[in-house]
Amino acid sequence: MRLARRPASLACLTLLLLGCAGAPAPPTAPPASPKRDAALQARLEQAVAGFHGDVGVYVRNLRTGQVAAIRADELFPTASMIKVPILLATFQAMENGSLAFGQKLLYTDSLAYSEEDDLLALAQDSSTVELAKVAMLMITTSDNTAALWLQSLAGTGIAINQWLAAHGFDSTRMNSRTPGRQDNWKQYGWGQTTPKEMAELLVLIREQKAVSPAADQQMYRMLTRIYWNGEALSQIPPWVQAASKQGAVNRSRSEVVLVNAPGGDYVFCVITKNQADESWEASNEGYVLLRKVSALLWEYFEPETPWTPAPGTARFTP
Repeated sequence: MRLARRPASLACLTLLLLGCAGAPAPPTAPPASPKRDAALQARLEQAVAGFHGDVGVYVRNLRTGQVAAIRADELFPTASMIKVPILLATFQAMENGSLAFGQKLLYTDSLAYSEEDDLLALAQDSSTVELAKVAMLMITTSDNTAALWLQSLAGTGIAINQWLAAHGFDSTRMNSRTPGRQDNWKQYGWGQTTPKEMAELLVLIREQKAVSPAADQQMYRMLTRIYWNGEALSQIPPWVQAASKQGAVNRSRSEVVLVNAPGGDYVFCVITKNQADESWEASNEGYVLLRKVSALLWEYFEPETPWTPAPGTARFTP
Protein backbone atom coordinates (compact mmCIF):
# COMPACT_ATOMS: atom_id res chain seq x y z
CA MET A 1 0.00 0.00 0.00
CA ARG A 2 1.08 3.62 -0.39
CA LEU A 3 2.92 4.82 2.66
CA ALA A 4 1.18 7.48 4.70
CA ARG A 5 2.61 10.95 4.29
CA ARG A 6 5.35 11.43 6.86
CA PRO A 7 5.49 14.39 9.25
CA ALA A 8 7.36 17.32 7.77
CA SER A 9 10.32 16.99 10.15
CA LEU A 10 10.86 13.31 9.37
CA ALA A 11 10.41 13.93 5.66
CA CYS A 12 13.02 16.68 5.71
CA LEU A 13 15.47 14.47 7.60
CA THR A 14 14.96 11.70 5.08
CA LEU A 15 15.59 14.09 2.20
CA LEU A 16 18.84 15.23 3.76
CA LEU A 17 19.98 11.64 4.22
CA LEU A 18 18.98 10.51 0.74
CA GLY A 19 19.92 13.71 -1.09
CA CYS A 20 16.74 13.66 -3.19
CA ALA A 21 13.04 14.32 -2.82
CA GLY A 22 10.16 11.91 -3.18
CA ALA A 23 10.06 8.25 -2.13
CA PRO A 24 12.00 6.15 -4.64
CA ALA A 25 9.47 3.33 -4.52
CA PRO A 26 6.23 3.66 -6.51
CA PRO A 27 2.86 3.74 -4.77
CA THR A 28 1.52 0.29 -3.99
CA ALA A 29 -2.00 1.25 -2.87
CA PRO A 30 -4.72 2.33 -5.28
CA PRO A 31 -4.29 6.04 -6.04
CA ALA A 32 -6.89 8.48 -4.85
CA SER A 33 -9.91 8.70 -7.13
CA PRO A 34 -9.52 11.53 -9.64
CA LYS A 35 -11.40 14.66 -8.67
CA ARG A 36 -11.51 17.95 -10.53
CA ASP A 37 -9.63 20.74 -8.78
CA ALA A 38 -11.54 23.92 -9.57
CA ALA A 39 -8.89 26.26 -8.19
CA LEU A 40 -6.08 24.64 -10.17
CA GLN A 41 -8.28 24.54 -13.25
CA ALA A 42 -8.82 28.29 -13.04
CA ARG A 43 -5.11 28.99 -12.67
CA LEU A 44 -4.23 26.82 -15.66
CA GLU A 45 -6.87 28.46 -17.82
CA GLN A 46 -5.46 31.84 -16.88
CA ALA A 47 -1.93 30.63 -17.73
CA VAL A 48 -2.87 29.57 -21.27
CA ALA A 49 -5.15 32.53 -21.99
CA GLY A 50 -4.04 34.53 -24.98
CA PHE A 51 -1.68 31.85 -26.33
CA HIS A 52 -1.25 32.14 -30.09
CA GLY A 53 -2.10 28.56 -30.97
CA ASP A 54 -3.85 25.55 -29.48
CA VAL A 55 -2.94 24.22 -26.04
CA GLY A 56 -3.68 20.95 -24.26
CA VAL A 57 -2.90 20.39 -20.59
CA TYR A 58 -3.39 17.47 -18.22
CA VAL A 59 -2.41 17.40 -14.54
CA ARG A 60 -2.95 14.71 -11.91
CA ASN A 61 -1.69 14.55 -8.36
CA LEU A 62 -1.08 10.86 -7.76
CA ARG A 63 -1.39 11.17 -3.98
CA THR A 64 -4.55 13.27 -3.69
CA GLY A 65 -6.26 12.52 -6.99
CA GLN A 66 -6.54 16.22 -7.89
CA VAL A 67 -7.04 16.64 -11.65
CA ALA A 68 -7.14 19.63 -13.98
CA ALA A 69 -7.38 19.46 -17.74
CA ILE A 70 -7.63 21.64 -20.82
CA ARG A 71 -8.39 19.82 -24.09
CA ALA A 72 -6.68 16.84 -22.49
CA ASP A 73 -8.38 14.25 -24.72
CA GLU A 74 -7.70 16.08 -27.99
CA LEU A 75 -5.10 14.83 -30.45
CA PHE A 76 -1.79 16.69 -30.65
CA PRO A 77 1.59 15.96 -32.29
CA THR A 78 3.99 14.04 -30.10
CA ALA A 79 7.21 15.19 -31.78
CA SER A 80 9.98 13.48 -29.75
CA MET A 81 7.62 12.41 -26.95
CA ILE A 82 6.89 9.41 -29.21
CA LYS A 83 10.23 8.10 -27.94
CA VAL A 84 8.47 7.02 -24.74
CA PRO A 85 6.33 4.46 -26.64
CA ILE A 86 9.45 3.41 -28.58
CA LEU A 87 11.23 2.85 -25.26
CA LEU A 88 8.31 0.81 -23.95
CA ALA A 89 8.19 -1.40 -27.04
CA THR A 90 11.95 -1.87 -26.93
CA PHE A 91 11.86 -3.02 -23.30
CA GLN A 92 8.90 -5.26 -24.08
CA ALA A 93 10.99 -6.91 -26.77
CA MET A 94 13.80 -7.36 -24.25
CA GLU A 95 11.35 -8.80 -21.74
CA ASN A 96 10.13 -11.24 -24.41
CA GLY A 97 13.68 -12.26 -25.27
CA SER A 98 13.86 -10.98 -28.86
CA LEU A 99 16.29 -8.23 -27.80
CA ALA A 100 18.77 -7.98 -24.92
CA PHE A 101 19.83 -4.98 -22.83
CA GLY A 102 23.56 -5.55 -23.34
CA GLN A 103 23.18 -6.75 -26.92
CA LYS A 104 25.85 -5.55 -29.36
CA LEU A 105 24.31 -3.87 -32.39
CA LEU A 106 26.09 -3.29 -35.69
CA TYR A 107 25.98 0.37 -36.65
CA THR A 108 26.21 1.41 -40.31
CA ASP A 109 26.12 4.86 -41.84
CA SER A 110 22.86 3.96 -43.58
CA LEU A 111 21.14 4.36 -40.18
CA ALA A 112 22.15 8.02 -39.84
CA TYR A 113 19.26 10.45 -39.70
CA SER A 114 20.76 13.82 -38.75
CA GLU A 115 24.33 15.09 -38.46
CA GLU A 116 23.36 16.59 -35.10
CA ASP A 117 22.65 13.18 -33.55
CA ASP A 118 25.00 12.09 -30.79
CA LEU A 119 25.04 8.48 -31.93
CA LEU A 120 26.90 9.50 -35.08
CA ALA A 121 29.69 10.96 -32.96
CA LEU A 122 30.02 7.77 -30.93
CA ALA A 123 29.79 5.13 -33.63
CA GLN A 124 31.64 4.72 -36.90
CA ASP A 125 30.44 2.73 -39.87
CA SER A 126 30.54 -1.02 -39.17
CA SER A 127 31.25 -0.52 -35.46
CA THR A 128 29.26 -2.01 -32.61
CA VAL A 129 27.26 -0.25 -29.91
CA GLU A 130 25.25 -1.64 -27.01
CA LEU A 131 21.48 -1.52 -27.27
CA ALA A 132 21.39 -0.02 -23.77
CA LYS A 133 23.48 2.92 -24.92
CA VAL A 134 21.25 3.47 -27.96
CA ALA A 135 18.19 3.59 -25.69
CA MET A 136 19.95 5.98 -23.32
CA LEU A 137 20.80 8.37 -26.16
CA MET A 138 17.24 8.24 -27.52
CA ILE A 139 15.83 9.38 -24.18
CA THR A 140 18.57 11.47 -22.59
CA THR A 141 19.60 13.60 -25.56
CA SER A 142 16.57 12.77 -27.74
CA ASP A 143 18.77 11.27 -30.45
CA ASN A 144 16.69 10.69 -33.59
CA THR A 145 19.02 8.17 -35.23
CA ALA A 146 18.87 6.08 -32.05
CA ALA A 147 15.07 6.36 -31.92
CA LEU A 148 14.51 5.29 -35.51
CA TRP A 149 16.93 2.39 -35.05
CA LEU A 150 15.07 1.17 -31.95
CA GLN A 151 11.72 1.69 -33.67
CA SER A 152 12.87 -0.79 -36.30
CA LEU A 153 14.36 -3.24 -33.82
CA ALA A 154 11.22 -3.21 -31.66
CA GLY A 155 9.11 -4.35 -34.59
CA THR A 156 8.43 -1.04 -36.39
CA GLY A 157 5.49 1.24 -35.71
CA ILE A 158 3.02 -1.63 -36.00
CA ALA A 159 4.40 -3.38 -32.91
CA ILE A 160 4.53 -0.12 -31.00
CA ASN A 161 0.91 0.66 -31.83
CA GLN A 162 -0.13 -2.86 -30.89
CA TRP A 163 1.51 -2.42 -27.49
CA LEU A 164 -0.29 0.89 -26.97
CA ALA A 165 -3.67 -0.56 -27.95
CA ALA A 166 -3.19 -3.61 -25.73
CA HIS A 167 -2.51 -1.36 -22.75
CA GLY A 168 -5.57 0.83 -23.23
CA PHE A 169 -4.03 3.79 -25.03
CA ASP A 170 -6.51 4.40 -27.82
CA SER A 171 -5.20 7.75 -29.12
CA THR A 172 -1.41 7.53 -28.89
CA ARG A 173 0.03 6.15 -32.10
CA MET A 174 3.25 5.95 -34.09
CA ASN A 175 2.73 7.39 -37.57
CA SER A 176 6.15 7.66 -39.19
CA ARG A 177 7.40 4.58 -41.09
CA THR A 178 4.18 2.79 -40.17
CA PRO A 179 2.03 1.22 -42.92
CA GLY A 180 -1.48 2.61 -43.19
CA ARG A 181 -0.79 5.80 -41.25
CA GLN A 182 0.34 8.12 -44.04
CA ASP A 183 -2.61 10.49 -43.57
CA ASN A 184 -1.97 10.69 -39.84
CA TRP A 185 1.69 11.37 -40.52
CA LYS A 186 0.79 14.28 -42.78
CA GLN A 187 -1.34 15.81 -40.03
CA TYR A 188 0.60 15.02 -36.86
CA GLY A 189 4.09 13.98 -37.90
CA TRP A 190 6.08 11.23 -36.19
CA GLY A 191 3.35 10.41 -33.69
CA GLN A 192 0.11 11.58 -32.15
CA THR A 193 -1.23 11.54 -28.61
CA THR A 194 -3.39 13.36 -26.09
CA PRO A 195 -2.04 15.20 -23.04
CA LYS A 196 -3.84 12.74 -20.76
CA GLU A 197 -2.55 9.60 -22.44
CA MET A 198 1.04 10.80 -22.60
CA ALA A 199 0.97 11.65 -18.90
CA GLU A 200 -0.58 8.33 -17.97
CA LEU A 201 2.11 6.48 -19.92
CA LEU A 202 4.66 7.84 -17.45
CA VAL A 203 2.39 6.88 -14.55
CA LEU A 204 2.20 3.32 -15.88
CA ILE A 205 6.00 3.11 -15.84
CA ARG A 206 6.25 4.77 -12.41
CA GLU A 207 3.79 2.29 -10.92
CA GLN A 208 5.63 -0.65 -12.52
CA LYS A 209 2.63 -1.77 -14.54
CA ALA A 210 4.01 -1.30 -18.06
CA VAL A 211 6.39 -4.14 -18.96
CA SER A 212 7.74 -5.65 -15.73
CA PRO A 213 8.97 -4.16 -12.44
CA ALA A 214 12.62 -4.64 -13.46
CA ALA A 215 12.12 -3.17 -16.93
CA ASP A 216 9.99 -0.31 -15.64
CA GLN A 217 12.56 0.67 -13.03
CA GLN A 218 15.29 0.91 -15.65
CA MET A 219 13.06 2.91 -18.02
CA TYR A 220 12.23 5.29 -15.20
CA ARG A 221 15.94 5.78 -14.49
CA MET A 222 16.50 6.72 -18.12
CA LEU A 223 13.61 9.16 -18.06
CA THR A 224 15.10 10.96 -15.05
CA ARG A 225 18.39 11.70 -16.86
CA ILE A 226 17.26 14.23 -19.43
CA TYR A 227 19.90 16.52 -20.91
CA TRP A 228 17.42 19.07 -22.32
CA ASN A 229 16.25 20.56 -19.03
CA GLY A 230 15.65 24.19 -19.95
CA GLU A 231 11.85 24.21 -20.03
CA ALA A 232 9.51 22.48 -17.55
CA LEU A 233 12.39 20.82 -15.70
CA SER A 234 14.06 24.20 -15.14
CA GLN A 235 11.19 25.19 -12.83
CA ILE A 236 11.62 22.21 -10.51
CA PRO A 237 14.37 22.18 -7.85
CA PRO A 238 17.38 20.30 -9.23
CA TRP A 239 17.50 18.05 -6.15
CA VAL A 240 13.97 16.80 -6.84
CA GLN A 241 13.78 13.79 -9.16
CA ALA A 242 11.56 14.07 -12.21
CA ALA A 243 10.98 11.71 -15.13
CA SER A 244 10.26 13.49 -18.39
CA LYS A 245 10.39 13.69 -22.15
CA GLN A 246 10.21 16.73 -24.41
CA GLY A 247 9.10 17.23 -27.99
CA ALA A 248 9.42 20.11 -30.43
CA VAL A 249 8.71 20.81 -34.08
CA ASN A 250 8.16 24.16 -35.77
CA ARG A 251 4.57 24.72 -34.67
CA SER A 252 4.43 22.55 -31.57
CA ARG A 253 6.21 22.41 -28.21
CA SER A 254 5.51 19.73 -25.62
CA GLU A 255 6.71 18.15 -22.41
CA VAL A 256 5.50 15.40 -20.11
CA VAL A 257 6.84 15.29 -16.55
CA LEU A 258 6.28 13.12 -13.49
CA VAL A 259 7.64 14.87 -10.41
CA ASN A 260 8.67 12.90 -7.32
CA ALA A 261 7.83 15.85 -5.09
CA PRO A 262 8.18 15.91 -1.28
CA GLY A 263 4.41 16.08 -0.84
CA GLY A 264 3.68 13.29 -3.31
CA ASP A 265 4.08 12.53 -6.99
CA TYR A 266 2.30 14.58 -9.61
CA VAL A 267 2.28 14.26 -13.38
CA PHE A 268 1.55 16.79 -16.08
CA CYS A 269 1.69 17.12 -19.82
CA VAL A 270 1.52 20.30 -21.88
CA ILE A 271 1.30 20.15 -25.67
CA THR A 272 0.77 22.90 -28.22
CA LYS A 273 -0.09 22.85 -31.90
CA ASN A 274 -0.68 25.43 -34.60
CA GLN A 275 1.71 27.81 -32.85
CA ALA A 276 2.21 31.16 -34.49
CA ASP A 277 5.71 31.35 -33.00
CA GLU A 278 8.03 28.99 -34.87
CA SER A 279 11.28 30.33 -33.44
CA TRP A 280 13.84 28.12 -31.70
CA GLU A 281 14.96 30.51 -29.00
CA ALA A 282 14.22 30.17 -25.28
CA SER A 283 11.72 33.00 -25.73
CA ASN A 284 9.51 30.87 -28.01
CA GLU A 285 5.93 31.23 -26.78
CA GLY A 286 5.58 27.46 -26.39
CA TYR A 287 8.76 27.15 -24.32
CA VAL A 288 7.63 30.05 -22.15
CA LEU A 289 4.31 28.30 -21.56
CA LEU A 290 6.03 25.06 -20.53
CA ARG A 291 8.05 26.93 -17.95
CA LYS A 292 5.03 28.89 -16.74
CA VAL A 293 2.87 25.81 -16.18
CA SER A 294 5.66 23.88 -14.48
CA ALA A 295 6.38 26.75 -12.09
CA LEU A 296 2.66 27.14 -11.37
CA LEU A 297 2.31 23.46 -10.48
CA TRP A 298 5.34 23.38 -8.20
CA GLU A 299 4.02 26.40 -6.33
CA TYR A 300 0.53 24.90 -6.16
CA PHE A 301 1.45 21.41 -4.96
CA GLU A 302 4.48 22.37 -2.85
CA PRO A 303 3.55 25.67 -1.12
CA GLU A 304 5.79 24.81 1.84
CA THR A 305 8.84 24.42 -0.43
CA PRO A 306 9.02 27.65 -2.44
CA TRP A 307 11.69 27.65 -5.13
CA THR A 308 12.69 29.65 -8.20
CA PRO A 309 15.74 29.25 -10.46
CA ALA A 310 18.79 31.23 -9.36
CA PRO A 311 19.59 34.42 -11.31
CA GLY A 312 21.80 33.61 -14.26
CA THR A 313 20.64 29.98 -14.52
CA ALA A 314 20.01 30.38 -18.25
CA ARG A 315 23.76 30.68 -18.86
CA PHE A 316 24.20 27.09 -17.75
CA THR A 317 21.09 25.54 -19.32
CA PRO A 318 21.20 23.49 -22.54
